[in-house]
Amino acid sequence: MSEEQAISAVVHLYVDGMAFANEGALRKAFHPNASVVGTSGGAVEWMTRDAFIAAVTKEGAAPPDAQPLMEVEMVDMTGDIASVKVIDEFAGARYSDYLSLLKVDGRWLIVNKVWHRHG
Repeated sequence: MSEEQAISAVVHLYVDGMAFANEGALRKAFHPNASVVGTSGGAVEWMTRDAFIAAVTKEGAAPPDAQPLMEVEMVDMTGDIASVKVIDEFAGARYSDYLSLLKVDGRWLIVNKVWHRHG
């Protein structure tokens, strides 16, 4: 598997994990010390990986036949770091997510997510 394919696999885990409230997929995609940051109602939301996963699982899964939106707009990789911009949907809203990935012990993991909710 190429590095690009490995990064894409992590992004798929992330999007499917959010869409279907799959805690295992999200834990596999994110580094344990990852942070998730964005603004909601003008206030900064800063979450740990575990708080983010809890929020996703509380929201619940999309219907099993749903096709999650995942538009990868940019992938930039240098050595063992990468940045990915992905457009996705969660809880009925569209988001732009910027994911920072790091290759740790041979595996790509999301170490930071910064998000923007559209509309």
